[in-house]
Amino acid sequence: MAAVSPDIFKAYDIRGIYGEQIDGDVAERIGRAFARVLSGLADKPVSELRVGLGRDMRLTAPELSARYREGLLSEGAHVIDAGQVGSEMLYFLVGSRKLDGGLMCTASHNPKAYTGAKLVRDGAIALSGDAGIQDIRRTIEAGFASGAAGSSPGGGLPARGTVEEIDIYEEFQATALGFIDPDAVRSRTGRPLKVIVDGGNGMAGPMVGPLLERLGLDLIETYWTPDGNFPDHEPNPLLPENRQFIIEQVRETGADLGIAWDGDADRCFFIDDTGAFVDGDFLTALLAESLLRKHPGEAILYDVRASRAVPDTVRRAGGTPYINRVGHAFFKTRMHAEGSLFGGEVSGHYYFRDFYCADSGTIPALLVLELLSCEGKSMSELLAPYHAQYFISGEVNSEVSDQAAKMEEIAARYADARQDRLDGISIDYDDWHFNVRPSNTEPLLRLCLESLVSPEDMERHRDEVLELIRSAGPERSSRP
Repeated sequence: MAAVSPDIFKAYDIRGIYGEQIDGDVAERIGRAFARVLSGLADKPVSELRVGLGRDMRLTAPELSARYREGLLSEGAHVIDAGQVGSEMLYFLVGSRKLDGGLMCTASHNPKAYTGAKLVRDGAIALSGDAGIQDIRRTIEAGFASGAAGSSPGGGLPARGTVEEIDIYEEFQATALGFIDPDAVRSRTGRPLKVIVDGGNGMAGPMVGPLLERLGLDLIETYWTPDGNFPDHEPNPLLPENRQFIIEQVRETGADLGIAWDGDADRCFFIDDTGAFVDGDFLTALLAESLLRKHPGEAILYDVRASRAVPDTVRRAGGTPYINRVGHAFFKTRMHAEGSLFGGEVSGHYYFRDFYCADSGTIPALLVLELLSCEGKSMSELLAPYHAQYFISGEVNSEVSDQAAKMEEIAARYADARQDRLDGISIDYDDWHFNVRPSNTEPLLRLCLESLVSPEDMERHRDEVLELIRSAGPERSSRP
């Protein structure tokens, strides 16, 4: 067998270019290895495993999903195949059926040429490079000799597994709609909310569309049909060029809101009524406040990059904020362990305890529509207090050859600050703070900085830190 490139095993998923790095044979080996790794995690033979399977709309997904399934079946697992779904529907399947794990055939927001898999264990907890994904790589590299966890007592090949094909759309959509009061949106005072949605030709259309149609919205659907050719734009709304269309549409039509999803639709992004992009940390604060009204006193997770708007809002709303490492594996694991109500990441991942601690691109959209209807305010009005008090840089990337050494330079330069190493390095002063994290896949340092003074103060501190990050050698001058 040809070697499998180790480069496809990422920090949070398996991902590579179709035909060059991942083909049908590679997918089948990944499926086999996943079954063996799950067997160890579940502490049971592969023959007793129940594994969920789903695929997105990519052109290669039917072929590769079939090969993932074949790999699981050849090891002896029982596969519950949900067909073409959004990623969160696969998480829902694993959580609601109490399965041992699940595999979603997707490359999420990546361009057309890519394919891959998102992998979860029981409880819909994501496998990561630290826990599970590298085990799959090592299992493949070790080969597939007989005597696997699912093999027969005599040591021969395992009995072939079985497959069950199901449709979970109706069940999933009923669960998601249960997070809001639909009548609050339908009976909104005045005209219906005008909402423009951009599915990026991904999975949002079939997954979220039927729910939005029930809410009495003035709905304008764009790029709403799944199409793995992505004829309009790449399904990654975090890139400014991919959200320019919906921004222009909101402004031209006078819409109340724009919502855009990534390819596998487990993340959604918002455009306010002025056409401005809504930052993920401010959206986390809004959602946290809304959820705490329904569930007082609960714990809320936020990531190390976030604006202080999040913990400030959570405390003001009577909740308890907890800072967390970036990454869905870390969020889901901690939420399971501590029972946190909600978690939000700057990158647009939003997690809900009552949705098996999984991230969803459907539930945030519904909650925001409910919030706008109940408050009777525009999105820009709800965001105005944050924009007036918290001045954020957004994420700024810099190429750095020695990430660890540069972070030590940062620690020395800002030695008088409160410092934390939970994820990268966080530097904290009373009126400004920042976090610098190394990329998991590239020689980059990622800076997120905030000032509580003014936009100009934020820019001054941002440029100062960037100069240090991008400097050739250690800084010898002390900070004034």
